[in-house]
Amino acid sequence: MSRFRLTLAQLNPVTGALAQNAARARVAWAQARAAGADMVALPEMFLTGYQVQDLVLRPAFVADVAAQLSALAGDCAGGPALGIGAPCAEGDGLYNAYFVLQEGEVRARVFKRHLPNVGVFDEYRVYDSGEDAAPYTVGPLCIGTPICEDAWYPGVSDELARAGAEILLVPNGSPYYREKSGVRLSHMAGRVAETGLPLVYLNLVGGQDDQVFDGGSFVLNPEGLAVRLPVLEEAVAHVDFTSAPAGWRAQATPLSPEPGPCEQDYRVMVAALGDYMRKSGFSRALLGLSGGVDSALVAAIAVDALGAENVRCVMLASEYTSPGSVEDATAVADALGCRLDNLPISGPQTAVEAALAPFFTGCLPDVTEENIQSRLRGLLLMALSNKFGELLLTTGNKSEVAVGYATIYGDMAGGYNPIKDLYKTRVFETCRWRNANHRVWMNGPAGEVIPPRVIDKPPSAELRADQKDEDSLPPYEVLDRILEGLIDHDASVADLVAAGFERETVRRVENLIYTSEYKRFQSAPGARLTPRAFWLDRRYPIVNRWRDPG
Repeated sequence: MSRFRLTLAQLNPVTGALAQNAARARVAWAQARAAGADMVALPEMFLTGYQVQDLVLRPAFVADVAAQLSALAGDCAGGPALGIGAPCAEGDGLYNAYFVLQEGEVRARVFKRHLPNVGVFDEYRVYDSGEDAAPYTVGPLCIGTPICEDAWYPGVSDELARAGAEILLVPNGSPYYREKSGVRLSHMAGRVAETGLPLVYLNLVGGQDDQVFDGGSFVLNPEGLAVRLPVLEEAVAHVDFTSAPAGWRAQATPLSPEPGPCEQDYRVMVAALGDYMRKSGFSRALLGLSGGVDSALVAAIAVDALGAENVRCVMLASEYTSPGSVEDATAVADALGCRLDNLPISGPQTAVEAALAPFFTGCLPDVTEENIQSRLRGLLLMALSNKFGELLLTTGNKSEVAVGYATIYGDMAGGYNPIKDLYKTRVFETCRWRNANHRVWMNGPAGEVIPPRVIDKPPSAELRADQKDEDSLPPYEVLDRILEGLIDHDASVADLVAAGFERETVRRVENLIYTSEYKRFQSAPGARLTPRAFWLDRRYPIVNRWRDPG
């Protein structure tokens, strides 16, 4: 009976850090060699990080990739084969490729055929499509490698099986969205059913800009799931395959548990913020803590990602800030154990209003004066960020971002927004989940870190007397369902009216979405939780007169 040991390296690269990523590949290779593995595999585009977007169009970048691959092959001779994803220039073409390095040279090279051109992906714009796929041999085993999207459709896997492949190794750069793991498993099960071969699904892990690659790599035998690696954690696992009359099979191991959607969303927001800061050179964060639920949740995410000692909260009270909000902000900071500074905006507000008074003579107060308060807060927070090198976090939820219920250059100012893709009703749900749950990966304390009164009180921007969000917007339970229809499902006005919503309310929300596009165009990036997050998933013109006539 033949045996084959495959080491799976589910690791977190840094985009553009070629030497650093190559060094991590060497460490994984050394671990595989020590474990007696025949091959170690790293995910799609591991050498460069993913996605590199137009960086791959720079000839100097591609040349550096080739030099790193050559050095890696030389350093990893005399041991297991090494599979690693990287771009490849060949003739006039540029390819998303997977390299198999062994005995000091490139033993095999596979080019991706199906180039995704949907959602956050536009590979078709920068890469060329590969030709016919061919398997390669490592030791006793013939391996076929459909790269990521190549395994989401029938065709490539079947060709590899007919050409002699005995297992399928699928390297991936597949970013998270809610409940995506079931979609992946379904597609891969389809390839196993078509070919009758075991399939290894190897995914990246870690944050890159708005996207988080959530790992969760797995191995499928024709009889079912044999191996599952942790979600949202780095892991190196050794998987043993044995030959049998029915073909090669992976030896089953205990499956890592898969958290529920609310926990995965929360951990993605924590991981996205932590990696965004670490990979861009920040170690400390700053945010305005208003006493409201959104900023409280962002504070909890920041503390869980960075530790309380690296998070500074600031209460920027105005004449409209209620004593209850000050008390609530203090309670949140105390529960999380992070610093809270008080920086009233009354003095700057008086000065700005005095400067503008000659121009505003005869004009009644309106949203202009409200926005001055928000912009003063943004100015003061950015000053603190500049002075102390702390990344300013914004705190607008997806409902507010969708309808423009935010002040550009005010509360939208900042470098990252952890809850940008979380609707308001999910903000409440997530706060309750965090209060009831604690995990080893959280740097913050256990228990109620967001007082229930913060979650339960009516939301308010507190920019004028007795202001409530519902003065300007439908109740969030209604608004979020309309937004999910219009944004996440491309529903028409008529569809939503048929579902029971008032036509004028739907039309008003649709108009707010379109007229707020210019704000989103200038907003901070944030963790992607759904297939229709604002930025790369949903790209609309800023100037747009069309409205649904339904």
